[in-house]
Amino acid sequence: MRRTLAVLSALGVLVSVAVPALAASQTPGVEKTFLIPSSDGYGVAECLATGGECGQVVADAWCESQGYAKSASYGIAAQDEYTGAIEAAPAVKTSDRPIRITCRD
Repeated sequence: MRRTLAVLSALGVLVSVAVPALAASQTPGVEKTFLIPSSDGYGVAECLATGGECGQVVADAWCESQGYAKSASYGIAAQDEYTGAIEAAPAVKTSDRPIRITCRD
């Protein structure tokens, strides 16, 4: 009887530890978006703006250097993503817009 009670209580402790750990592993990863000036001096803005394999490699490397697993998306940032969508502002050339990289775990 004592062994059964000890086994059941040990099983209860194991389940109470394992269930929250499993639930935490199934939650979606955290995402964060970085805005990088197109004239940052690294020379990768053109690669990120045009996309393709070069852009993916650079975006993944940027995310890894910031502590994330990989990039979710990247490209030229829309004007409302970095200015607050001011209506009276003059149009900014696409080449002057910052690059947007979204990273995730």
